[in-house]
Amino acid sequence: MMTQAHLHSLCLLILYLAAGYGQDGKFSGPLKPMTFSMYEGQEPSQILFQFKANPPAVTFELTGETDGVFQIQPDGLLYCVQALDREARAVHNLQVAALDSHGTIVEGPVPITIEVKDINDNRPMFLQSKYEGSVRENSRPGSNIGTLTAQDRDKENTPSSLLMYRIVEQVPKIPADELFLVEKFEGKFQLGKQSLKKQDTPQYNLTVEVSDQDFKTLCLVQINVIDINDQIPIFEKSDYGNLTLAEDTGVGSVILTIRATDADEPFTGSSKILYRIIEGDSEGRLEVDTDPQTSVGYVKIKKPLDFETAPVSNIVVQAENPEPLVSGVSYNASSQARFQLTVTDVNEAPQFSKYAFQATVSEDAPVGTKVGNVTAKDPEGLDVSYSLRNDKRGWLRIDSATGDIFTVAPLDREAESVYQVQVVATEKGRSSLSSTTDFLLILQDVNDNPPRLAKEYTGLFFCHPLSAPGSLIFEATDDDQLSFRGHQFIFSLGSESLKTDWEVSRINGTHARLSTKHTNFEERVYNISVRISDMGRPPLEGTVTLPGIILAVVFIRMKKNNSKDNVENAQAPEARPLRS
Repeated sequence: MMTQAHLHSLCLLILYLAAGYGQDGKFSGPLKPMTFSMYEGQEPSQILFQFKANPPAVTFELTGETDGVFQIQPDGLLYCVQALDREARAVHNLQVAALDSHGTIVEGPVPITIEVKDINDNRPMFLQSKYEGSVRENSRPGSNIGTLTAQDRDKENTPSSLLMYRIVEQVPKIPADELFLVEKFEGKFQLGKQSLKKQDTPQYNLTVEVSDQDFKTLCLVQINVIDINDQIPIFEKSDYGNLTLAEDTGVGSVILTIRATDADEPFTGSSKILYRIIEGDSEGRLEVDTDPQTSVGYVKIKKPLDFETAPVSNIVVQAENPEPLVSGVSYNASSQARFQLTVTDVNEAPQFSKYAFQATVSEDAPVGTKVGNVTAKDPEGLDVSYSLRNDKRGWLRIDSATGDIFTVAPLDREAESVYQVQVVATEKGRSSLSSTTDFLLILQDVNDNPPRLAKEYTGLFFCHPLSAPGSLIFEATDDDQLSFRGHQFIFSLGSESLKTDWEVSRINGTHARLSTKHTNFEERVYNISVRISDMGRPPLEGTVTLPGIILAVVFIRMKKNNSKDNVENAQAPEARPLRS
């Protein structure tokens, strides 16, 4: 019984002989690089070539991008077992090698290239099944509506992928057929014969075809005719009469309801109404909000009303569309309405010209120096009287008539760098209404504090007798404002006589070291004065006393000394040695 494999081989052999392969060597030859071309979609089991190899080669091996489409027989017969698809793979890169009986490569591998030639086997397809566009009813013929896009998977720039567009049907054919055009090769959609009118029909449905040389595909295109803005809004009445409001009517209050209508298509930019105040409100105290569903306008207070500046205003409101009007149509008196707004007086408190006032002065300013001024006005034109509140340190006074502020005591930045008080403005007469604001006085630093010890030093001493020179470190500070570099002090001994036994060396801007220069000291208390100078303008100097104690049973307290030495003795139990 013949097996399926034998039957397959027999069929290949028949095809092989029938095609004239083999005997004359035209379709057979040695193992070498080769390129073949085949059309996609052809029937399977096509023989391409028969490779010949010299002993000891007994069989052949096929590798590479076979995709299960290409096979090779042991006798070197290369054939295709399935139809090719160029869109899946346009080129198959294969390798053929000759093997001996042990499976060892004796020739090759050599590259075999199969080029798949295109046929028109792909239908052109639109990117969407339905397209939608719009055109204004006053648009001229030739106006662009949009572009249709289709694609074809066949090879580019060949007749198989060249696409053509055409309109198959227009529904309805009102007022005429062929109202639209589509560019044959690019798919651009345009208005054709004439301008459209929405009252003829608001929508057109078109069937459009795209085709290549063998296939056709249809899609639907919906064209909406958009209403043009050829109707202006018209007010229901032109005069809304007189309104009388108190000047303290709250911001945001609705004071009037107005309405206009528009005959254009509802809920479009042509019929939507926006209200704008065009006369009588230069200060922008009013605004009009529109209800988008009903087109009703609500006149509201945007800024506080003011009897003193605008007691009576003649307001004109215009109703407009966000969509521009067509040429030849313009807004007129029918789109305008007016009303008179009368504002009544309400007694109001004085109003300061600023939310808060601020001034800067040096802390050494002489008593009586003018440091600032505040101003307030009464809306009703009454005189205003000024006074201070929360002047906790009693540094300032204010002229009740002018609002000028003066110092009445020495200032001190170290006590208060920013001094804040309240200024009260009170109207004279009527109900004596008042209002309050803040006055901030910023004090600039003056170098008016001499350096001093940063802390109180206690329990410092040296043990007697000294076995080696000793030292101690101390820190200085002052109360003036720090510069960006911090304090920068200069240290020196308080008298020339001390230089025989002691020395002071600067460690940094705030620290220094007091050291003994030898070890031959008597057993007693030494009071060492040190000068500390700052680098201010003008520079200030302070003298402090540092006790160096050459006795283990003596306790010395060191403190700042502005004029005299200050040394306090204590009993031995409190002493703590720094060095021994």
